[in-house]
Amino acid sequence: MFGQEEKRRSPRIRLGTPLRYQVRGVSEFRNALSEDVSKDGVSFTCANFMAPSTHLMLEMSILSRILTSAARVAWARPIAHSDNYRLGVEFVELNPKERDYIGDYIDTRLNRF
Repeated sequence: MFGQEEKRRSPRIRLGTPLRYQVRGVSEFRNALSEDVSKDGVSFTCANFMAPSTHLMLEMSILSRILTSAARVAWARPIAHSDNYRLGVEFVELNPKERDYIGDYIDTRLNRF
């Protein structure tokens, strides 16, 4: 985006994969679809605003594997002409093997062997 500094630490790919999230302290899980993913985080659209630093539990499916992580909302932006928000979420507690799995999947999709 023009005039904005790139802050991502890792390659990111577009990936519409199902995920479930739960705001810490709330018993209900909600469903969403990811927009893109890196080994450090994921972005997705949701109907509720969540302030940066909100803590979440995530369950995300990549291929046939369900990955779980504690996460933190890094940013939230309203989507134009919509009541929805796009969130950027950082993985806070992700098993290193699952982080490597995501990284390998991304490398494969980017043809980096």
